[in-house]
Amino acid sequence: MNPENALLWEVSLVEFVIVTLVIGGGLAFAVGRSSARSWGGWSFLVFGVALLTLAIRFLHFSLFHGSFFLPPATFGTALHYGLVDFVILLAFAAAGRVTMRSAQMARQYRFLSATERR
Repeated sequence: MNPENALLWEVSLVEFVIVTLVIGGGLAFAVGRSSARSWGGWSFLVFGVALLTLAIRFLHFSLFHGSFFLPPATFGTALHYGLVDFVILLAFAAAGRVTMRSAQMARQYRFLSATERR
């Protein structure tokens, strides 16, 4: 398998979609919902996404022969794709947090939306 080394994906578009968007995006959405459900701050969300980014980079490394942070020769490449993964996963987590927080607010402050229905 020849690496394509595009701006967003390292090995191929298919592995990027499967690992980063489907697996990582689903997990990041759950991290965002968890941070909203526990009424935690954004710092918990960023920390959780940073840990998830390390796990996703390891999946890229172990399954598809991508780069990882440990060999110093591939640190720059791994840092680039790690930042790409982090930004994408942070967007999924923020969407999960906003979705859950909106549901919490609608459930908690139901009287606010009752005036709009009339």
